[in-house]
Amino acid sequence: MQIGRVSTAMITPFLPDGSIHFEMVAKLIEHLIATGTDSLVVCGTTGESPTLTSQEKADLIRFTVETVNKRIPVIAGTGSNSTQSSIELTKMADEAGVDGIMLVTPYYNKPDQRGMYEHFKTIAGVTKLPVLLYNIPGRSVVNMLPETVEMLSRIPNIHAIKEAGGNLEQMSDIIASTGDDFDVYSGDDGLTLPLLSIGGAGVISVASHVVGEDMQRLTRAFNEGRHQDAATIHHALLPLIRALFEKPNPVPVKYALGKLGLDVGSVRLPLVDMTDEEKKTFDQAWDLYEQKRSNFK
Repeated sequence: MQIGRVSTAMITPFLPDGSIHFEMVAKLIEHLIATGTDSLVVCGTTGESPTLTSQEKADLIRFTVETVNKRIPVIAGTGSNSTQSSIELTKMADEAGVDGIMLVTPYYNKPDQRGMYEHFKTIAGVTKLPVLLYNIPGRSVVNMLPETVEMLSRIPNIHAIKEAGGNLEQMSDIIASTGDDFDVYSGDDGLTLPLLSIGGAGVISVASHVVGEDMQRLTRAFNEGRHQDAATIHHALLPLIRALFEKPNPVPVKYALGKLGLDVGSVRLPLVDMTDEEKKTFDQAWDLYEQKRSNFK
């Protein structure tokens, strides 16, 4: 599965009336490719997938595939808490020409480990597309354990996992128990360097919307053995990364994109934009990051 070192979990731009702003989607894609994104994940959590209708997801996936035009891989978030609905969206994404799918752990239903295994196995069985698992206990309320991931990794088209549980020990257990052909990606920008240090493959990032080149610098420095340079970048980025997640994702990153001249619009309810005071606090973290960038190599 071609994900690369830095994949972007892409936001969904909206017009003032709340509909998808496809012209801005195209501009955002060009921005992300130009600033170092190795692949795109569309219709994920950062893309506000819980508020997108099935038709909107289908339209957005097709538009993204057409706009990217095979320049980088496109991975579609087709998972939900309904196995059958996930299958239907997976088939649509396959027909649209995506390069892979991302399947989140089922939320709200609270399946046990056997239920999660059967869910992912069943969806993987209806497609030849590469599958990226997505474990995010903070949102789905269930945690897929390393032994479940290890069993799933034996299924031929399940190639990787996005681990967003913030648990390095669990990530380490997954790396240790799966083969060299199975990749573990961080779903938390701030854990990119720690995960690389224990054998992880990279990050599926939110921060890369605005600091993609520096996320690439970090991974490149580590892979080239320049560990101190990687640590310098990590420490400079960390306050900004924390600011990007101070409010519910993707609220801050949409504001940050506006600072770069990309007016991607607001978020959909039940999310709300930051207050003026919250924007000032974010701006302080942004300015601090800008000051430290001169030290990067």
